[in-house]
Amino acid sequence: MSEAVFSGTAFVHGEALGEIIASNVELSFWGGVDPFSSEVIDRHHPLSGQILTEKILVIPGGRGSCSGSGVILELLLTGKGPAAMVVEREDDILTLGVVIAEEVFGKSIPVVTLDSKDFRQVAAARYARVDGNRVECGDHPEALRELPLAEKGPEGNASHIELSEVDQAYLDGVHGRAGQVAMKVILRMAQLQGANQLIDVTQAHIDGCVYTGHGSLKFAQQLRDWGGKVAVPTTLNSISVDHRRWRMQGIDPAFGEPASQLGDAYVDMGARPTFTCAPYLLDSAPSQGEQVVWAESNAVVYANSVLGARTMKYPDFLDICIALTGRAPLAGCHIESSRRAVLQINLPRLKDLDDAFYPLLGYHLGLVATSRIPVITGLEWAAPSQDDLKAFGAAFATTSSAPMFHILGVTPEAATLEDATGGESIPTIDIRIEDLLQSWRELDSASEQSVDLVSLGNPHFSFSECEKLAALCRGRTKHEDVTVVVTCGRDTHDRAREAGILSELERFGVQFVTDTCWCMIIEPVIPPMAETIMTNSGKYAHYGPGLTGRHFHFGSLSACVDAACTGFARGNLPLWLQEG
Repeated sequence: MSEAVFSGTAFVHGEALGEIIASNVELSFWGGVDPFSSEVIDRHHPLSGQILTEKILVIPGGRGSCSGSGVILELLLTGKGPAAMVVEREDDILTLGVVIAEEVFGKSIPVVTLDSKDFRQVAAARYARVDGNRVECGDHPEALRELPLAEKGPEGNASHIELSEVDQAYLDGVHGRAGQVAMKVILRMAQLQGANQLIDVTQAHIDGCVYTGHGSLKFAQQLRDWGGKVAVPTTLNSISVDHRRWRMQGIDPAFGEPASQLGDAYVDMGARPTFTCAPYLLDSAPSQGEQVVWAESNAVVYANSVLGARTMKYPDFLDICIALTGRAPLAGCHIESSRRAVLQINLPRLKDLDDAFYPLLGYHLGLVATSRIPVITGLEWAAPSQDDLKAFGAAFATTSSAPMFHILGVTPEAATLEDATGGESIPTIDIRIEDLLQSWRELDSASEQSVDLVSLGNPHFSFSECEKLAALCRGRTKHEDVTVVVTCGRDTHDRAREAGILSELERFGVQFVTDTCWCMIIEPVIPPMAETIMTNSGKYAHYGPGLTGRHFHFGSLSACVDAACTGFARGNLPLWLQEG
């Protein structure tokens, strides 16, 4: 193609020239890109196996985990990152990693948003040159070098942000260097989000305590050393190791030490060492209408959708910046009108549902909804439990970038279709059983029947799931060659111990790991000789092949226990998936 020039919005200014690597599918950097090699490791993604270093990455936007910003930071600090990112829509997670690298470490790459038509043309080209808010593309890099430099265009959204006296005091450094840098970052992201003011939040949940490399540790320790202290009650997400037992588990100190130190840095800033990816199970969970700042993708969609609290899908590092100041941009799901469904998804008539239905449905509907908030019809009769909604939300947040969902007659803001949509007419999509079957085969992808490890608790197991697991294991014997591991939060672990469930499950052969979760767990907690893993988590069945290099089976909790006892995944489809 001949050279073409397009103008967009530069959320981070800069100049870069390189070969294009493009996809029309959103990408999660966490679990989708190796932070040390820049290889795309999401084995379900069209770019799987590609190396992003020095490439112009052209994708619609991000999806999945809030920890993607940490991976981007790590790539930029080690020189392994892309040369620039060109996206089709504003993306907090992708942009925030670059903003932190620039504000704290003086490293940066350009990030530019184009409209859909221009984006598609750039994605079809071989090379691109990014210069401020301008993107030039063509088949020959030499020709792009000869084009004149662009004048600097607007950076991000040009909205004016009204600062309160408190905001200005943070910006002026009255509350110390950590608070000043935090407020600068908040204001840059508020510009991206189109906010014109900041609001108070009542609590924070920090996902930035996940260790993505030395960059994430350096950032947290720098804030702590600058005197950072949280201004609102703050809980911590799962960290990358079991803080109290990683040495006993045989974790390499080269990984265990910095991962543990990262958690310590946030505790030093005043956060509670809750170390759970399911903060909605804690007694501090927010109530409907409460304005909070939560990160961790599954926690965000659960808070918004099931609890009715109000939070954006905050990327790692912005979460602690807001916790240090207690102030957040008034944008996104903090605003009533931004919480409404813009897509109606109708389910087929179903019956005989088991607990594998909800993670599978969440995974599939996330792919369907992409960045759109959906309202789902057809489950009014089903009365899904808290655990069902947890599993649905985690899988939905894995494949979608939407911050919430509605289920008609189930979630608090969808008592009626009009409640969910605000009375607006919206497009509809009908789901077929055959569609769900295709997604099942993507998750249940291992060709061999043998199972070496049963992985449970992504997100963290609840107390009721511990009870259910104990009932399924009672009177049965675990196969000697199968390892069974459950991850859960400290609170759940203590409660299960007090109820006697812990000892019962340990007699069966279940190992419990607290503080961390499956997306961070490495060998030897995952046995080095294990080749095939079975899980009931749609989230882990998606991320696991790329993160571990193992093959995965997916099924219900009952099917997982059967595999633990026999050493095989039977491969039987659930009854509700056979109806088509």
